Amino acid sequence: MSPNVPTLHLLCGKPASGKSTLTGKLGRQPGTVVLSEDALLAALYGEQMATIADYVRCSARLEAAIGPHVVSLLRAGVSVVLDFQANTLARRAWMRGLVEASAAAHELHFLDVPDEVCLARLRARNAGGDHPFEVSDEQFAQLSGHFVPPSPEEGLNIVVHGAD
Repeated sequence: MSPNVPTLHLLCGKPASGKSTLTGKLGRQPGTVVLSEDALLAALYGEQMATIADYVRCSARLEAAIGPHVVSLLRAGVSVVLDFQANTLARRAWMRGLVEASAAAHELHFLDVPDEVCLARLRARNAGGDHPFEVSDEQFAQLSGHFVPPSPEEGLNIVVHGAD
């Protein structure tokens, strides 16, 4: 996308697939802001975030609050990297609504990374302690069970990224 066209960048991939790393690269583009779900959830809900059910509850509240803000930024000509997982049909439908409401360009970055690579990265990330939330192997399996790869029928511009 052209740096002059406000663009909503969306990220789809299993835990530790590289979404945050790609977010950093995309966020360095001129006129671009990053909104990180993990950072916002940690700041707003911190210790309340112990289970996947907590994530679902808190994330829904955050989604309702942040959506209009994202649309306003895009309408003002600012590109947004929405570092919120776009891993389910429902979440991507919400994101498509942001695109439609703002009339902005968009790209859905799909990080298509094998589970073995994600798990190795996840274990290293957990050991490093730099991420606001730890995800166990069991939670990875649970989250992966809800993962739905994007398809063109969803009406989003998909950009596929591999493990490299």
